[in-house]
Amino acid sequence: MFKSAAMTLACAGVALATAASTALADRFEVAMIEMRGAVQERPGPFDWLASEPPKTLGDYLTMLHRARDDESLNAVVVRLRDAALSMTQIEELAVAMNAVRDSGKKVFLFAENYGTGELLLASHADEAIIQAGGAVSFPGLYMEEMYLADTLSWLGVKAQFIQVGDYKGADEQFMNTEPSPAWEENISQLLDSMYSNIRDVVKAGRGLNDPQLDEAMKVAWFADADRAIAVGLLDSEVDLAELASHLETTLGGEVSWTDRPTRSRTRSRMDTSNPFAIFRMLSQDPKHTPTRETIAVVHIDGPIMDGESSPGGLFGGATTGSRTIRNVLEDLRNDDKVGGVIIRINSPGGSAIASEVIWRGLKRVSEEKPVWVSIGNMAASGGYYIAVGGDRIYTNESSILGSIGVVGGKMTLGGVYDKLKVRVHPRSRGPMADLMSSVEPWTGAQEELVRQRMTETYDLFASRVREGRDGINMRRVGEGRLFTGDRAVALRMADRIGGLDDAVGDLASELGWDRGRFDVMHFPGPKPLSEMFGGAFGITAPQVGVGGEFVSLIKGVVGDAAWNTIRDQLEAMVQVRNEPVLVVLPRAIIIR
Repeated sequence: MFKSAAMTLACAGVALATAASTALADRFEVAMIEMRGAVQERPGPFDWLASEPPKTLGDYLTMLHRARDDESLNAVVVRLRDAALSMTQIEELAVAMNAVRDSGKKVFLFAENYGTGELLLASHADEAIIQAGGAVSFPGLYMEEMYLADTLSWLGVKAQFIQVGDYKGADEQFMNTEPSPAWEENISQLLDSMYSNIRDVVKAGRGLNDPQLDEAMKVAWFADADRAIAVGLLDSEVDLAELASHLETTLGGEVSWTDRPTRSRTRSRMDTSNPFAIFRMLSQDPKHTPTRETIAVVHIDGPIMDGESSPGGLFGGATTGSRTIRNVLEDLRNDDKVGGVIIRINSPGGSAIASEVIWRGLKRVSEEKPVWVSIGNMAASGGYYIAVGGDRIYTNESSILGSIGVVGGKMTLGGVYDKLKVRVHPRSRGPMADLMSSVEPWTGAQEELVRQRMTETYDLFASRVREGRDGINMRRVGEGRLFTGDRAVALRMADRIGGLDDAVGDLASELGWDRGRFDVMHFPGPKPLSEMFGGAFGITAPQVGVGGEFVSLIKGVVGDAAWNTIRDQLEAMVQVRNEPVLVVLPRAIIIR
């Protein structure tokens, strides 16, 4: 009797436990990570003042890492809200999304519309969902180049540019009416590599073969959701209001939303409740000093120039100043809490002198601690010059490396002045004073002097590459050639495929540091509030870009991500006003 009752109670207990377990299993915790607008590589100089600063690439990667490590979490929805992501940012986010999936969690991608970038990211999700009524555009890669020789001649402008490196292509836009055979070979193989990388990702992620992908691209050059789903590019069409119920059907249980992976761990130092706080902070510098074991990430963003870095150049983009970076590097060299330095490069190059100065700074730091390099979108010309100063180079597959060459020159406007009836009376003192005259072109002797100086700069550049990249074949990679990251690794221009996260993790392992027990700090650090103000306080304000209406117009036509690329190229090329010799990639390469 007692035995039977005990067995009955035991069975009832098992039944209750099973029911509770089933109910728990039918409830799924899901986090949503929203990516909006253009994603910056590092915090802005004044972001420390904001209560909710703009999210950086590192912030989004951290959110995905938290989701991967959160044992209570079942799935992640990555929602793209007009996110303007570069190709290499997509590749770094894809690695983190794959890590979430490898941990046993589902990853869903949701976007109102899908272009090439969104489809690449979707190839790393368990399900690609499009907003009901959205559209898909996946036509392939297209590039246009303008050749201005006839235009400049018609205007009365004489372009004089000299380049060292047959494949550099820097002078051709201004001096030719069509590409030379060398430039055609260079840019065509680069686009072939980019296109191949895109196709490989989509084929692997969407389970398509070449004929199927060709057919999908014919349909989805501009397609509605139904057609994109039919050809295998997407999985589902769902209205945002019904997303939760769709996930419940897919996952097989109730969805409970959580914000744990996305919670901000930083707060503004600004006391907005105190009207005098802003004035008190005018005299304070933001704290940006390592307090424990730290890996320092030094950013080389935009054109490389002499002097100080600027948050806003002539066209509104950031520039990297050699003096600023050298000061940062010297501080890091002498800081015992900094165990290693990673140089993160997103630059088309710029001043040859500034690039050499920064290269020397890297070599000084490497005498004391490891200096590694992580290449983002581009390390071309001066950007690559700096990269070879590191002990190890990481690159994304679609990063652009190389352009080991030199360009210099000027535009002579004498013909324009004549057409406009402007009479210019030049005066000069000294044997070389008129070298950069806007009225008269170079004489044969002057042109030869510039060529000699450029050849010396190229020889120095090449020697830095050979010194930093043991076993590299300069005949295969020099003279201005460009390569995607995957080809660069094969050519010994870089060491391995990987993003900034990979470089940080590997460097920490080499230092013997455990995850979570060290800090990652970004440099140059935040700027004091005083630099935001001018005029009334008698303080120098940061440089502000010109031509706001023109810039807004171009941004509206090409989009934020494309404008960032164009802006950096323009910013780098205008340095020819001050220096006759540059190491710069003068072309904007945009992937859509």
